[in-house]
Amino acid sequence: MRSGQEVDDLLDRAFMALADPVRRRIVARLSQGSATVNELAEPFSITKQAVSKHIQVLELAGLVTRTRDAQRRPVHLNPQALESLTAWIDTYRLIHEQQFRRLDAVLDTIREEVR
Repeated sequence: MRSGQEVDDLLDRAFMALADPVRRRIVARLSQGSATVNELAEPFSITKQAVSKHIQVLELAGLVTRTRDAQRRPVHLNPQALESLTAWIDTYRLIHEQQFRRLDAVLDTIREEVR
């Protein structure tokens, strides 16, 4: 089990990695299936070396993994890492939804009293 600090560090790295639009597009592409660096570099007007550096940042953040398949080194999305980010976001989304529901209830009460 990870400590609170380790979880915070993973979240920090993941959100920093996703702050870049190129890396977000790479993650979006990988959500459709694994790909090589060459395949990931195709839509960008940057070098393959730059794409490799972006992939390295995503890998350090735990968002992607690489495997070796003969001469190929496909990059894979790590769905568990994305689920962790979603769970963290959902925690706060649910808190805010509850607050809005309570506010709606108060406003409904006030509306009823005004009628």
